[in-house]
Amino acid sequence: MKSIADLGYVVVTDHIEANTGADVSDAIQKIIDENPHRTIFFPDGEYILAKPICTSANGANAVSLELSKFATLKASDDWSSDEAMVRLGAAEPFNSIRVNGSNYGIFGGIIDGSGVANGISIDSGRETVIEKVSIKNTFIGIHIKHGANGNSSDADVQNVNIVGNSKKGSIGVLIEGSDNSFTNMRIAAVQFGFKILASSQLLKNIHPLYTFGGDLADDEVYKESCAFWDDTWTHGIYNCCYSDQFAVGFRMRDGARQIYTDCICYWYSGRGGKAVGFHCDGRFNSVLRSCNVFDRHECSFKAYLTVTQEGGQGVISHPLVVPELLTDHTYKNYVIDKDMTNL
Repeated sequence: MKSIADLGYVVVTDHIEANTGADVSDAIQKIIDENPHRTIFFPDGEYILAKPICTSANGANAVSLELSKFATLKASDDWSSDEAMVRLGAAEPFNSIRVNGSNYGIFGGIIDGSGVANGISIDSGRETVIEKVSIKNTFIGIHIKHGANGNSSDADVQNVNIVGNSKKGSIGVLIEGSDNSFTNMRIAAVQFGFKILASSQLLKNIHPLYTFGGDLADDEVYKESCAFWDDTWTHGIYNCCYSDQFAVGFRMRDGARQIYTDCICYWYSGRGGKAVGFHCDGRFNSVLRSCNVFDRHECSFKAYLTVTQEGGQGVISHPLVVPELLTDHTYKNYVIDKDMTNL
């Protein structure tokens, strides 16, 4: 088996010392800037950041950040930036998928926001990857900004765990760029699991869990919580996504044409008094296939689907629900196979 040195990686601890408790953000930035087109490797240990570190989106100058499993980038106590701790593509915006090295990203390790910082942002570039990363104690775990190709960011995020800072307004993933894919993710301690402001997203096997700590213990904060809030018109595909304990599982805009397949909404506690599987801010035009909405505790308001405006051409196929447990039956207006509603 090849060693890190044999792989030709730039090893951070050859230049700085880990576990000192001192800010090393400038030193890490210098390593990144002086080693274009290289893999920057962080061995196990803690690296304190007082400000963001930035990579280039230009393939000629891009780097790949690779962290050992127990390597931690941790925000310092005096962190004051509104930007993420790791800003991919921020140093040099660029738009290319043809230049060698344009498929850059961050792999492995732990990003610890210390309760005050955001985790990782994608500021520019195409086909950026975030993989096998644990993001902890952040207000926004991942922020995908407007893409370099118009609004297309083309990012791939997979096998990522996010634990927020349990504050009002906290978000697991904030998306402003189009054409991204998200697979195999777990999210906790946030008010909003996903907040989606750009179209054409693919989400598969995503599990946000609402935890009742910090600001999130307040019932009024809970009532506004949502696992997947999609404020776009079309091209959203949700497969095997699981809203766990959020007041609203999936929220969509007026007339949105999204597709939800084999998704689940579940509540194990009646806290907050609200349990809504799907909500549409207007007319319902989406497709729900084999989606399960289940509450095992008493809530004052329970619904499979709620809308703020009647009408729409939406379709619900094979809903898994117990109608007599609901206080709202709007969903029945859209079911095309009513014999499946009481499994």
